[in-house]
Amino acid sequence: MASQRKLSDRDYERLLEFRVELRRFLRWSDDRVAAAGLTPNQHQLLLAVRGHAGPGDPTIGDLANYLFVRHHSVVGLVDRAAEAKLVRRVRDRDDQRIVRVLLTPKGARKLESLAAEHLEELGRVGLALGEVSEDLTQGASAGS
Repeated sequence: MASQRKLSDRDYERLLEFRVELRRFLRWSDDRVAAAGLTPNQHQLLLAVRGHAGPGDPTIGDLANYLFVRHHSVVGLVDRAAEAKLVRRVRDRDDQRIVRVLLTPKGARKLESLAAEHLEELGRVGLALGEVSEDLTQGASAGS
């Protein structure tokens, strides 16, 4: 539950700084993704496929959960990514009703390049966001 302390002008300034830094990163990311020839949704899909830590490769349902979209939206996104040779579908070995999504070599190359750039940029952004977060946390505990 949120603290009931009265927020200061500085609290609002830091919240704004935090939001601006997040939006700056997202804009930067979208620009880098476009330069790589992908849409932001394709990038998110590739990241969700590669980052999936569950047993086996991700299903459409897994991807829908990661991307916060409906099942049929992911089906369309996977269709377009498969046409672009970024991913491919395979039937589950144990249960043929289940379809899993895998990166193609092309998809893996694009994602690897973008991931390296994004991790570097996140290092920079993380410092800025960490400073804002620390300031907000200190302000909250001071008001308690």
